[in-house]
Amino acid sequence: MGKGFFYTLLVLACSVTVFARIDANSPVEKGWDSFEYSASKDFKVLPERVWTEGGEILLKPDNLTALLLAGGASVVMRQNADQRIENEIYKKDENRIFPEFTERSMDFLGGPGFHFGATGVWYGLAAAGKDDVNRERAWTMLTALSITGATTMSLKLIVNDHTPNGKPLAWPSGHTASSFTVASVLDEFYGPWVGIPAYIGAGCVGYRMMETGDHWPSDVVFGAVLGWIVGHGVAGKGKLEIAGFEIVPYMNEFGGSGVGLVRMF
Repeated sequence: MGKGFFYTLLVLACSVTVFARIDANSPVEKGWDSFEYSASKDFKVLPERVWTEGGEILLKPDNLTALLLAGGASVVMRQNADQRIENEIYKKDENRIFPEFTERSMDFLGGPGFHFGATGVWYGLAAAGKDDVNRERAWTMLTALSITGATTMSLKLIVNDHTPNGKPLAWPSGHTASSFTVASVLDEFYGPWVGIPAYIGAGCVGYRMMETGDHWPSDVVFGAVLGWIVGHGVAGKGKLEIAGFEIVPYMNEFGGSGVGLVRMF
């Protein structure tokens, strides 16, 4: 789990403490009072929204198929490929691609705790400034991160396996899932000019998790797919996309199956 999990708990605990004291019937005023009014309405329905919207997104046939394919790939990789791939990627400190400062920065910036905290600041500034567009976008990001976090932690507790360096709760990678959720939401909001760099950054976070031995490749693969599905499902039109290309499952006449990228021109 690492520091990110405990940062997330800290952010959520502080949020509960603050929002428990908010009166939902208080009048709308400028500044901090506006933030309190917005938060009182939004955060009281967050658990219900996470449960309802998360179920709708994850159980949608196309999304469920993609998750099952990614889960099956994880099983196959864990049996046949994870150890071989990890032997090539997992290196001692002096042989790693990313310098120590960059590696530590990606560990922090790619963690769920940072994502929740940054989104909370985004939401607070927008609500205090009565910026409805950015408040709604921050609220959408928070919803997506909450669904991803709840799903990831549930799967970790169910599977309860170990990382290459012996840490518990390996599958799936929470850093990767959260980073790809952020990238997918940003892609929906701002298009490929922001989405593609965000995906590259999320990919670097995933590689970092393998290079340091914090996760198996199968942990990263499933985390990335989960993040894509939730991010686009919450912020988009319910379909899985990468930079404008829709991800669709397919099966050929020879019995092979997989996913494809489709875009209408």
